[in-house]
Amino acid sequence: MKLNKSLQLIALSGILTASTMTSSLYAQTMSSPAKQAILIEASTGDVLFEKNSDEQMTPSSMSKLMTVYIAFQQLKNGGLTLEDEFIVEDTPVWRRWRNTSTNDTGSTMYVNAGDTVTIADLLRGIIIQSGNDACAQLALAIAGDVGVFVNMMNDEAANLGLTNSHFVNTNGWPDPEHVMSARDIATLSQAISVEFPEYYPLFAERNFSYAGVSQNNRNRLLYRMEGVDGLKTGSTQAGGYGLASSGVVDGRRLVLVVNGLTSDNARVSESTRLLNYGFRNFDIFDMLKAGQTIDNANVWLGQQATVPLMAEADVTLSMNRQARRNMTAKVIYDGPIPAPIQKGQPIATLELSANGMETKSYPLVAGADVEILGGMSRIKAALTYMIMGSAGD
Repeated sequence: MKLNKSLQLIALSGILTASTMTSSLYAQTMSSPAKQAILIEASTGDVLFEKNSDEQMTPSSMSKLMTVYIAFQQLKNGGLTLEDEFIVEDTPVWRRWRNTSTNDTGSTMYVNAGDTVTIADLLRGIIIQSGNDACAQLALAIAGDVGVFVNMMNDEAANLGLTNSHFVNTNGWPDPEHVMSARDIATLSQAISVEFPEYYPLFAERNFSYAGVSQNNRNRLLYRMEGVDGLKTGSTQAGGYGLASSGVVDGRRLVLVVNGLTSDNARVSESTRLLNYGFRNFDIFDMLKAGQTIDNANVWLGQQATVPLMAEADVTLSMNRQARRNMTAKVIYDGPIPAPIQKGQPIATLELSANGMETKSYPLVAGADVEILGGMSRIKAALTYMIMGSAGD
């Protein structure tokens, strides 16, 4: 028989007491003018706000984050150093992305044929100046061929689980087949900050000079909002204005992606608003600790009548503070649970629910061994159950 107990979380320690399901839950009413958006609590992966987050979209220069990711991998693995030098040759790749009055190149680092440029300069040219030419030259430096590098980008997208991403170039130049989703960009942004802490600070640098041209970081959120330390802008006619951003306030990191806005001012203002919403209205709550007893389940034909239900692992959630006050929980199991039962055996599920949050499910395990009753005791217990039913739920 499926048993379902409604419980209410009444303390941050995760203590549970029997209660009825409350209906006065906080209603999330946030909206956004962005066509696509997602706001994520970095430490838990919880989504605080989203809009069309799995929709394939034109990512514009935000897709340069994958180019940077691969370079950071090479640096971490020892295949590159920041001081490595690369000679820029007069090739079709360079001519395609060189800056001239007749050549449509988009944003540029002003790399010239014959230059000897370091990997550090190319990375800054991508991150700070959003240089399309820097992306092409970095691809050549790493893979020897832009097409090979694009294949590397798609391979890494698969490794990271970016199921709505496909790359056809290194810089996000508009192409119907060059797509990402807001969720994929957020996942990639988080991976960069976690996997490469020694190189991530490049995203917070505010200006860079190359070839006698000084340019400020195109991410104006760095200058506007305290705690923001990345990541990448993007804008094309097809995709609108987008921004992948991240910041830390009081030890909490949030990752935000917006896209499809109408101007640079709009993406900065909306990013500021959504990040402030996340930092001001949400917090991280330690709900349960591994090994904590949640409830007791009835046992069928066991030497003990009940068995403790324990959390298998720590449970930490990022939640709206108002919704947290009325959060509810359900313990669900098929009971009574037949003996024998082994300690650590998964035998139940804990469901946590709150308005504005998808229901979360966590396994509960047996907190003790329960041996099966022998001979006559088993018959007596079965007869008692048939006559009187089980005690409790």
